[in-house]
Amino acid sequence: MFSKIKAIKDIRDQAKNMQSALEEVVCTGTGGKGKVSISMNGNQRILSIDIDDELMTNKPALSQALIEAFGNVTKDLQKEMAGKMKEMGGLQDMIKSLGM
Repeated sequence: MFSKIKAIKDIRDQAKNMQSALEEVVCTGTGGKGKVSISMNGNQRILSIDIDDELMTNKPALSQALIEAFGNVTKDLQKEMAGKMKEMGGLQDMIKSLGM
């Protein structure tokens, strides 16, 4: 029983370490032929959005460029996060520590 409690505590600690490590992962995606860029960290928090002044008067183009940039940064971030989690042992090691 106590070994399960310890395993759960270890998983919680490992999850906190993962969250801290993912905070450091930062990716930037662009859209609208580079006129929009979005930077996001591994915890999927948007850090910055840069928009070229030219798009400020063209709402449809701006919307499309934002969608494109968000899609690109999300795709790149998922690859980075998967690598980082694998590097840190991932979920499978957490589950093994529970004896499952």
